[in-house]
Amino acid sequence: MNQTNPQDQQRFAPPRARVADVPSSSGSLEMAERSTRFWAAMIDMVLLMVVFGLLLVVLPESFLNMERGYWSFDVIESLFGFVLFMAINGHLLRTQGQTVGKMLLKIRVVRTDGSRASLMTLAGVRYGVGYLLNVVLAVGMIYGLIDSLSIFRDSRRCIHDLIADTMVVKA
Repeated sequence: MNQTNPQDQQRFAPPRARVADVPSSSGSLEMAERSTRFWAAMIDMVLLMVVFGLLLVVLPESFLNMERGYWSFDVIESLFGFVLFMAINGHLLRTQGQTVGKMLLKIRVVRTDGSRASLMTLAGVRYGVGYLLNVVLAVGMIYGLIDSLSIFRDSRRCIHDLIADTMVVKA
């Protein structure tokens, strides 16, 4: 009969790991509801469209590519949209981790450890990647769809949250 020592059993035991899709809520952080995030994004989109539309009234007609009979968004327009988004939301993102929509609905973006996300993380990684991918129409559409649908996971984090290591919490 071969008896094993309890220390040998522990030493040769398979490794144990804890893998969690849901970030642990540290302190008083409570994840924002999906519907609140949706409406905050809608407010931001409508605000951006209104400001963009107002600017089109004063911009020269050559700014738009009117040759094909519809507005085509290429690199210039996508870059302009990102600059406009940052002009509207940059200060709030830097100081509070919020866009106008998030501020109105009392939610904010933080790092997964609960600390404040830098403006570079928010602008360059969290939002910038999406704007960059929208330059290529099909890629931007596919990314946008997958990114939006990923909020239905248990973690309530979209792809842009995973890329930037952020999460949206109640303010």
